[in-house]
Amino acid sequence: MSKASNRWALVLAAGSGTRLSSLTTDGTGESVPKQFCSLNGGSSLLEEALERVAGLVAPAQTIVIVAEEHRRHWQHAFENLPPQNVIVQPRNRGTANGILLGVSAILERDPGALVAIVPSDHYVAREDVLARALDRALTAVGAERAASVGFLGFEPESADPELGYIVRGEPLGDGSCAVARFVEKPPRADAAKLLKRRALWNSFILVARAAALVELVALRYAAEVAAFRKVWCRESAEREPIAQQLARLYETLPELDFSRHVVQDTSAPLHVVPVPACGWSDLGTPQRVAECLGRLGAPPPRRGAWAPHFNLAEAYWRSSSAASAQTA
Repeated sequence: MSKASNRWALVLAAGSGTRLSSLTTDGTGESVPKQFCSLNGGSSLLEEALERVAGLVAPAQTIVIVAEEHRRHWQHAFENLPPQNVIVQPRNRGTANGILLGVSAILERDPGALVAIVPSDHYVAREDVLARALDRALTAVGAERAASVGFLGFEPESADPELGYIVRGEPLGDGSCAVARFVEKPPRADAAKLLKRRALWNSFILVARAAALVELVALRYAAEVAAFRKVWCRESAEREPIAQQLARLYETLPELDFSRHVVQDTSAPLHVVPVPACGWSDLGTPQRVAECLGRLGAPPPRRGAWAPHFNLAEAYWRSSSAASAQTA
């Protein structure tokens, strides 16, 4: 696969994973963000996300957004990345600000950058399927869609009411489709109707020219875009350390969700790249962890086995056993 010189990856790893906290609370009573957990032993979800982009993008052009409050989880996790590529978010101000933080840094280094934005807390059974789709999507954006922001949409494997959906619009020449509309967490009956309309699961994996992403946010939040650009410009960095500038900026930023505040009802051109079913899951709830483990046929982990990361499967089986004991 291509590793074109203008390809960048932005891995989002600053989320807290609060919906899964009933499973991810460790022995100290602290909830471990799911990107630092493994599904069933072995690599963490974050490590799998970094491997996911490694075939497409060089380490020097891979940026990771992390949270200051999670430092103990990530401080030894990025030995293969340049230190300046690990950007610490002072506090959580929503996904749109996290994306702006990383994409603005990329634009300062490479004004013509193509960027793939990849969440760090997903599981994919068939990584080869997703890798080919990402490669095709980046190639198409680079060749034809300078102004369009693309979403990767997975062929649904069930009518899941806890996921977002993308309704396909007009087919485009490269196999993608215009986005007709987004539907967030519909009732199960509506989700079943969406499947009949060939709607796709919204994975929140994005591909675009970095400049187009910033322009999309600027349609509604021009002041925030300008503030991030100022942080990363060379003159500002020479006057004051970037960490201090970001700490001050994050005190004033509104909380902005990319799906709800930026792309919902936008008039900007958006497209969706269909991805064949490949065992994708956002592992967003204990139920989806259980479903994923069921599809894998994963047995309960061996008790007492050492693992380098918090094990979601072990936590799920432990909670299931406790629940069974209470109802017995």
